[in-house]
Amino acid sequence: MKKITLLLSSFVFLLASCAPKGPTTLTVMTHDSFAISEGVVKSFEDANNVKVSFLQSGDAGSVLNQAVLTKDAPLADVLFGVDNTFLSRALDADIFEAYQSPALSDVPAEFVLDETYRALPVDYGDVCINYDKNYFAENNLAVPQSFEDLAKPEYKGLLVVEDPATSSPGLAFMLATRAHFGDGYLDYWKSLKDNGVVVVDGWETAYYTNFSASSGKGPQPMVVSYASSPAAEVFFASPPPAESPTASIVASGTCFRQIEFVGIFKNGQNRDLAEKFVDFMLSKQFQEDMPLNMFVYPVNQTAQLPEVFTQYAQVTDQPAAISYADIAANRDAWIEAWTEVMK
Repeated sequence: MKKITLLLSSFVFLLASCAPKGPTTLTVMTHDSFAISEGVVKSFEDANNVKVSFLQSGDAGSVLNQAVLTKDAPLADVLFGVDNTFLSRALDADIFEAYQSPALSDVPAEFVLDETYRALPVDYGDVCINYDKNYFAENNLAVPQSFEDLAKPEYKGLLVVEDPATSSPGLAFMLATRAHFGDGYLDYWKSLKDNGVVVVDGWETAYYTNFSASSGKGPQPMVVSYASSPAAEVFFASPPPAESPTASIVASGTCFRQIEFVGIFKNGQNRDLAEKFVDFMLSKQFQEDMPLNMFVYPVNQTAQLPEVFTQYAQVTDQPAAISYADIAANRDAWIEAWTEVMK
């Protein structure tokens, strides 16, 4: 009887050993604005026998803070969402493993800011001033084309911006002024303050409460937003208008280009799958799904843009030039100095 029991136990063990394994879980830490189509994620899961779990952890700054604090025992395998305003901090904290994805062959060199390949570019977007086209037409007012124009009396009280201490687009716009004016950027902000610029905590308040062309019908016809926002105005409208009610000011040096990166955590549990997911994020399939989910541009130059982007979104030819290392070294001091002037 004991022999039969032993044989049965061995047989059950062998069956269990031969049975197909359940899917591994790959955890991807992201910011709260991350979005991608379920079908696209499922295609990766099915191809690799994996379950992808997205750990949304606040804004880009909060995500990085959490990643640095837990780097010895990371909460995820992959991190997506560190942008070029925080890139140097991520690299200095040494939280990523190097991985030179073969998919980078389709990515222009201008987006590959980390030559050690620990942080790879995934998407980009330009932070620019958006304006209410009807307001300027009805008031027979020329659209400003430079930072200097915004300080002119005819634009008094017409611009709402976000606080760079609490808002990513607010920081991007402040950095664009720093790139343009150098050490004189604070004098410029004093002139904006004297000209009635309105400062709010975040993008949602600026756009949906203060901006006159949004659903909030606010008092300011200009807002710091994204060059893709005019496309979003058309895409989400029902029915879609023949043209966007808004447009972006994309004059040379007036926009800041945000680039978002992905990295593989050191001490992660699934290195091979993490590499495959990074490759997947740079693939044409994933890259073409991003624009209408996150209203960002793909870095893969083979990816096709949706029609609403090609018709209504704008890209500046000459974004503000400022290095991520310079940002990392001075960001906090620049924000503190800005706050002293504006508050």
